[in-house]
Amino acid sequence: MAQLTNYTALIIDDEPPARAVVRSFLSQHPSIEILGECSNGFEAIKAIQDQKPDVIFLDVQMPKVSGLELLEVLDEPPVVVFSTAYDQYALKAFEMSAVDYLLKPYSQSRFNQAMVKVMAQLSKGEKTDTQTVLKNHSDTSNNLLERIVVKTGNKMHVIPVTKIRYIEASEDYVMIYADNSRHLKAQTMRYYETHLDSTQFVRIHRSYIVNVNFVERLEPYDKDTYIAIMNEGQRLKISRTGYKKLKETLNF
Repeated sequence: MAQLTNYTALIIDDEPPARAVVRSFLSQHPSIEILGECSNGFEAIKAIQDQKPDVIFLDVQMPKVSGLELLEVLDEPPVVVFSTAYDQYALKAFEMSAVDYLLKPYSQSRFNQAMVKVMAQLSKGEKTDTQTVLKNHSDTSNNLLERIVVKTGNKMHVIPVTKIRYIEASEDYVMIYADNSRHLKAQTMRYYETHLDSTQFVRIHRSYIVNVNFVERLEPYDKDTYIAIMNEGQRLKISRTGYKKLKETLNF
């Protein structure tokens, strides 16, 4: 008799009954070894980096750090199966991407359908395209950001957007300056421009978005152009369009 190919999994959910359901349903899939359970994103990032599971069963809505925020900081994400209580409209983000999702509450038969897709991905050596997942989700969400999640080494940090001083374009990434730290994120300026409060954050240049609360003053740079002097002394170029937006926001 041929030996089953074994894969490994982590269960990530803040609710013990939800984790128990996944564990129970996985008992019908002996080719999947459960490495452990995590009750929050902080536990999860360490477990994923230390144990490198082939698949994770990930709750979308968790306190402190959501499932999507966890995905943002994973360097090499495994195959991901989402579990969520989102409504049908919000689920479009997951339907458009190459992952499966389980809408709570779900049955063993629905779980088994997801596992067919999981096993197909695992057998091909495929991973979840998390950038597509995150992009699709941001495209279908109008919610303004209240925080961002960043990674330093093996640790995650949650930064309230009120702490962000400015954001700078950096090729295919952005550099976020907050307090006395800076963090590189694999997201676009457009994402932050549309998901930050426009009464507080203004795109003053194709390369910069500033938090107006940290703008010390504006100074002429050359004819018809200005620079923003931040309260820590940084000097950021302002385009003509950015200057107009800034004047409207600051009401001067």
